[in-house]
Amino acid sequence: MSFDPSTPNLARMYDYMLGGKDNLGVDRAAIDQLTRHIPEAVPIAKANRAFLQRAVRQLAAAGIRQFLDLGSGLPTQGNVHEIVREASPDAKVVYVDHDPVVAAHARALLEEEGRVVFLQADLLRPTELLAAPEVTGFLDLSEPVAVLLVSILHFVQDAGDPAGMVKILRDALAPGSYLVLTHAVATIGREQAEESAKDVYRGSSTGGATGRTEAEIRAFFGDFELVEPGLVQVSDWRPDHPEILRDEALPGYLLAGVGRKMAK
Repeated sequence: MSFDPSTPNLARMYDYMLGGKDNLGVDRAAIDQLTRHIPEAVPIAKANRAFLQRAVRQLAAAGIRQFLDLGSGLPTQGNVHEIVREASPDAKVVYVDHDPVVAAHARALLEEEGRVVFLQADLLRPTELLAAPEVTGFLDLSEPVAVLLVSILHFVQDAGDPAGMVKILRDALAPGSYLVLTHAVATIGREQAEESAKDVYRGSSTGGATGRTEAEIRAFFGDFELVEPGLVQVSDWRPDHPEILRDEALPGYLLAGVGRKMAK
């Protein structure tokens, strides 16, 4: 993947939806087009980010001290390492992304941070990723790790074998580890709008997005035990203010769950 300022970039598009400044006009135009078809796209993106923060905060409070954030995207406010350190200053975080745009920004921001590493690697090669010195020299995979796959797997086409990729990750983790995941559903019945939204992503650096059924998304957890409340709409996963959600419900485009690897 090379830098192309004329093509909307997924990480920069997400940054724009979150209110960041690391984006270009082409990215903003793509999101503006997306929201014409799916008006709730930006609130869903913000709900996705809020879920990530809730999940890692709760895992850190529960004693998890190692986090592997795959498809981490551009650094922005409320990064994983900032959230987990509220509970544990000694927590370790490895950010992984294949995008050179992300790599340039992440290294510049994180170079002065302690106990944080960035690795530029291909998620479709999980065995190589897990064997990289940035991982093996920093994390102890014999101890629990939280693996974060937040809003990334729906950008992996079936030909890339996302199920096989995630299984390799699950198998490499010690009991007591967690998988934190969000994923877009195939449809909620707005077929024309959804197809137009897919066209936006087809024209971006991702090459397209693939929504999946609830059963397919649940299968990514394998034999991991889903913690309460299970696989739910992203804003419904342990919300900080549930009374607000009843008045501002979002369409169920994005499912979220956290699974725990149990001892055999």
